[in-house]
Amino acid sequence: MATARTFFMSRFQDATLALLRVMTGLLFMQHGVQKLFGWLGGWRGDPGATAPLLSQSGLAGVLEVFGGALIVLGLFTRPVAFLLSGMMAVAYFQSHAPDAFWPIVNRGELAALYCFVFFYFSARGAGPYSVDGVLERRRNAPRMDFAR
Repeated sequence: MATARTFFMSRFQDATLALLRVMTGLLFMQHGVQKLFGWLGGWRGDPGATAPLLSQSGLAGVLEVFGGALIVLGLFTRPVAFLLSGMMAVAYFQSHAPDAFWPIVNRGELAALYCFVFFYFSARGAGPYSVDGVLERRRNAPRMDFAR
């Protein structure tokens, strides 16, 4: 049986999903603008420096900026989130795991967290407060038949 507190907070499920999705996308985009545009401290902490576009870091920057924007909007959320989850798994095992086993020691906790948050979005979807949610409601709306 649900408690009064659980019932009260359950009213905010859709709104908190939207907040998690938007904030995750915005925070993720910051990594991409560092790599692509040299903003926010630049690539590898060198102000103004950018990653070569056709490098692995450059591709990651493109996915971070444009994939993050799609996550913010909640558009194509499931496939984009699945792709970003995989990207972050690769980032973790390629860049962090060789240094140490524990994420807190190898400084990979952010990559691991992004990996699993995006994996959750790929399973859950964007929720009703998203472009995907609007498109789904339109798809499922009853159709008016004026051909009578």
